[in-house]
Amino acid sequence: MTHECCLCHDRATAPQIANGRWQMANGKWVEIERRLAGLRASPPISILQLGRKPLFKTGPMRHLRNFLSAVLVIGSLSAGLFVTGCGKSEPASQSTTGGDKKAKSAYTIGMSQCNLGEPWRVEMNAQIKAAADKQPKLKVIFKDAQNDTLKQRAHVEEFVGAGVDLIIISPKEAQPLTEPVGKAMDAHIPVIVLDRSLLGDKYTCFIGADNKKIGRAAGEWLVKKLGGKGKVVELKGLMTSTPGQDRNRGFRDAISGTGIEVIFEADMKWLEPDARKEMESALSRFTKIDCVYAHNDPGAHGAYLAAQAAGRAKEMMFVGIDALQHEGVAYVKQGILDATFQYPTGGAEAIDTASKILHGEAVPKQITLGSRVFDKENVAAGGTELK
Repeated sequence: MTHECCLCHDRATAPQIANGRWQMANGKWVEIERRLAGLRASPPISILQLGRKPLFKTGPMRHLRNFLSAVLVIGSLSAGLFVTGCGKSEPASQSTTGGDKKAKSAYTIGMSQCNLGEPWRVEMNAQIKAAADKQPKLKVIFKDAQNDTLKQRAHVEEFVGAGVDLIIISPKEAQPLTEPVGKAMDAHIPVIVLDRSLLGDKYTCFIGADNKKIGRAAGEWLVKKLGGKGKVVELKGLMTSTPGQDRNRGFRDAISGTGIEVIFEADMKWLEPDARKEMESALSRFTKIDCVYAHNDPGAHGAYLAAQAAGRAKEMMFVGIDALQHEGVAYVKQGILDATFQYPTGGAEAIDTASKILHGEAVPKQITLGSRVFDKENVAAGGTELK
């Protein structure tokens, strides 16, 4: 049998050790004739001393048992160092879906809403709360960024620092929120992005409708209603957000090559008061406007109020997006809007997806929600699904 110290790789045979006829000298084990002495009186020796000086002076054979015990202890420590220092270590695999986590009695979800100045976002939060209330294990902490990107970045950082189990975020803007969401993922906290996407794909799941498809459907509806020609005002949502960009792009694709002309466009940042002001500017500049296409229903309603105040509301059509039952759909029923296109909040779907993630179930990277159009012809029947 051969024994080896992993730190110095010197060898000694079992008989030599058993007879106590060896010690370290010049980096090698050599036999000695003297007896070991003073074992118990010797001061503690560090493992690092093994390679540069004798372990023990000569001593009586009756201390051999104690000596062998010391050798076994040192050998165990050396083996541990060898595994740690010489072997390769692999990081433990991490799951972004929470599948590596043990089941808990309760889960905390941090929800960051970009603002509550839009009725659609108030409805989103309400749907999230209603869905979460049906699952006793889930607790949702809501935060309102008040249309402030820096506040929303801070929300994500606070959630990470608090160690929440999952984050839901409906971002104000794509680029500034991409980094903090990525850091949350690095901290192994799953993130569901709701409504507005981010740059890249460093998140767990995105839930939202197809804004480009909705914008295109609005454009096609308008081309049909106006007979392929007319003058249009476009009131855009926040153009640094992906929904604003996609609703614009889809609409422009649909009217391209037709006689529809956009004579005025402005970014009303999704807010009804801003839309009303921009529409007042359009009314003062143009004597003929055939339709207003707004990126959300509050924008379309604000434009209607401005036109009504100017005595011109009946001269034009108003089209919006969101189709909340108590807002856009109600406006169509009242004859205020001519059409509204549904953009689901995804609140209930977010909680359902969060629950699956927290319980280790796989979820798709993207969940695309459907949409419907509500106009005067079909609103009573519940609208028509977009194909």
